[in-house]
Amino acid sequence: MTGAEILWECLVREGVDTVFGYPGGASLPAYDALGRFPIHHVLVRHEQGAAHMADGYARASGRVGVAVATSGPGATNLTTGIATAMLDSVPTVFITGQVPSKLLGSDAFQETDVTGITLPITKHNELVTDVARLAPALREAFAIARSGRPGPVLVDICKDVQQARTTFEWPEEPARSGWTAPAPDKDQLARAADLIAASERPLILAGHGIVRAGASRLLTELAEKADVPVALTLLGLGGFPASHSLCLGMMGMHGEAYVNRAIQRADLIVALGMRFDDRVTGKLETFARHARKIHVELDPSEIGKNVPVDVAIQADVRETLSALVPMVPSRRHRAWLEEIAEGREDTRSRDLLHQPDDGRLYAAHVIRELWRATGGDAVVVTDVGQHQMWEAQYYPHERPRSLVTSGGLGTMGFALPAAIGAKMACPDAEVWVVAGDGGFQMTQCELATLRQENLDVKIAVVNNGYLGMVRQWQEFFYEKRYSATPLLSPDFAALAAAYGLPACTVASRSGMVPAIEAVRASAQGGLIEFRVEQEEAVYPMVPSGADISDMIRRPAPAQEATA
Repeated sequence: MTGAEILWECLVREGVDTVFGYPGGASLPAYDALGRFPIHHVLVRHEQGAAHMADGYARASGRVGVAVATSGPGATNLTTGIATAMLDSVPTVFITGQVPSKLLGSDAFQETDVTGITLPITKHNELVTDVARLAPALREAFAIARSGRPGPVLVDICKDVQQARTTFEWPEEPARSGWTAPAPDKDQLARAADLIAASERPLILAGHGIVRAGASRLLTELAEKADVPVALTLLGLGGFPASHSLCLGMMGMHGEAYVNRAIQRADLIVALGMRFDDRVTGKLETFARHARKIHVELDPSEIGKNVPVDVAIQADVRETLSALVPMVPSRRHRAWLEEIAEGREDTRSRDLLHQPDDGRLYAAHVIRELWRATGGDAVVVTDVGQHQMWEAQYYPHERPRSLVTSGGLGTMGFALPAAIGAKMACPDAEVWVVAGDGGFQMTQCELATLRQENLDVKIAVVNNGYLGMVRQWQEFFYEKRYSATPLLSPDFAALAAAYGLPACTVASRSGMVPAIEAVRASAQGGLIEFRVEQEEAVYPMVPSGADISDMIRRPAPAQEATA
């Protein structure tokens, strides 16, 4: 077989049926062989889109997402998407063509050292210069992407390797497969159980690891048995049902005020599959000072990196919970839960949804109406910015993998291509893009890919005429000097129509329901541009470097009237 044939044969054996890519000179042999294999290739309009599609495919399905690009600019265009997958621990494999091996280091046309460039943003990468090495390299790539803490792997294949012939041998086991987390330590489990049993104000902080490990049911068992409320990171949303009486919602910079206050009041923090990101902790010196801390984390490098802990369990969170739940006694924490509930009332009084209709259209209304229309059962793929936080606040998620978003890297332009990947992975799911006017324009070319694949993806563009989150920081901290944030945008409905997609524009609350119903009824998907209030801010907000409970709050209605 040629190296090109070996490439696709290896992917088929790994269970891959869909890849996202863009051809070029250094990948032509691979593309020439592609038609002989049962793999559907999605032609993107930009390689960054291919990376995000592979990422969205993996997040929505739990399987490995695959993207393909040529050498030079094709490979470098993948890097933003690779870094996005790395920061959020998404199992992805990126395959790039490279100039012939004899030209390496000669600054040949479209030659870049892509393995050097991506070294800090991949779990592993490899340049293949010998066709005999190709099958083992690909076998290892998938094993490493899946194993331990998942993440991206890149395989760079020289053009002459794709053209060369060898006897194909499928490695039954990869020579390298990354690392596997150890079983949870019994002594540490016993210490954790004792701390939970003795606590009067316990709190679970659940992160992306719960979703990745498929540990939602076990988390629910622990919370119910020990009567412990659960707060969630952005990527943890859906890992614990939003409607559950013990679910507090999102914590952190734009989390609920009562959640952040509960963290500061807790006497025990049980951190499950989360890494104490700065957006969660606020000022480290003041974070949960009165609490003992249990940290269950797959990656040992994350334990103690930001927050010192009392009990460290380096293990898979599902295995840990499976062992821990039987060890924890049944408890009730009525006083603690009542204390937290009092804070919910303060939050409700400041909520836009509970204030009189003043005729203006707010993003919060858009998100809540999407939730009502879909019954909370859609897969929502967001871009990054204010709309992302409003989605987290106003679209309650009941199940894992129902929210797909860029957390660690915060990549604008993520939503549209990632939603295409999510729809390819879950064709029966109702998939919605929620994007801002700024981020959407970064990858709007993928509307052509959406149309080309005839995918039923619904799109909500929340247009406030600004780079909204940056503008909000300018409002709060730079005396409203809106430098480079006012945004000239196209007519998004007309743009979508140019691609043959149903589209409309909504600028009032009365227009929301008919527009959403029309798009939901269309088998072609469609786009709605919601023109919302321009200078609305996301509340609450923890200023950078501040105590997590030191929040900028939405003024209560009486205060607004006084002002």
